Amino acid sequence: MLRCAGIFTLYLTCRAVDRQPACPGGRVATLKMGCGVMSDGFFYSYHVGWSRPDAESLLGDLEAAGVSPAHPATRRITLVSPGAEPPGTQSWVTRDQLVLLAGLQRLDQVDFLLWVSSGAEIPTRVRRTDDGTVALQFALGALGPEEREAAVRAIREAIGRASVLCIGFVLDREGASAATDWRGFIVKGSVYFDCWPDTLAVRSEVASMQPQLFGVGSFEQAPWVVYGSEVPSR
Repeated sequence: MLRCAGIFTLYLTCRAVDRQPACPGGRVATLKMGCGVMSDGFFYSYHVGWSRPDAESLLGDLEAAGVSPAHPATRRITLVSPGAEPPGTQSWVTRDQLVLLAGLQRLDQVDFLLWVSSGAEIPTRVRRTDDGTVALQFALGALGPEEREAAVRAIREAIGRASVLCIGFVLDREGASAATDWRGFIVKGSVYFDCWPDTLAVRSEVASMQPQLFGVGSFEQAPWVVYGSEVPSR
């Protein structure tokens, strides 16, 4: 059942997120991102220097592209707390509260819902990892093909505007590579993947140290080297 929450109640609710055991790659059941193979598509990006203005900018850019934290019919903004089964406990918050929480000034992790115009949801997580990197995670499984592509474009454009702070990102429309520790690959270049995603963007220093990327078609989109289906055919 949904319940209205003041900022103090909201804070206590969200603190439970910090105590959730982390899965490899930072996924928990709230976003339908379990530790096993994931059937839903996703977009992950990784950032440094994340703050409240970055959260405000992200939400503003997404809203301008038609992806909003406010439900298209009710205009309610929904925060999701962890639970044994998705979607967990949901609370209504104001936009200012969401910006404050998504800026990670009080918490290390916040889950909430984004919406497209049809009313389909995009479960979203903003999470500070143990090395200080901030992961943005968008679950795309509830979207139809056209909605998914529109949402991906919106997310890509929003991430691109903050590219100086973005270490890299990964898009997997079907979720086939969900078992990969993408933070370990994109941020540290220290792990390997078994299945190629649709699009992978990493900094040049990671590209140069990763043997799985040697000789693979790519193009430069500063500050990243981009691999996958977006690479032009020659």
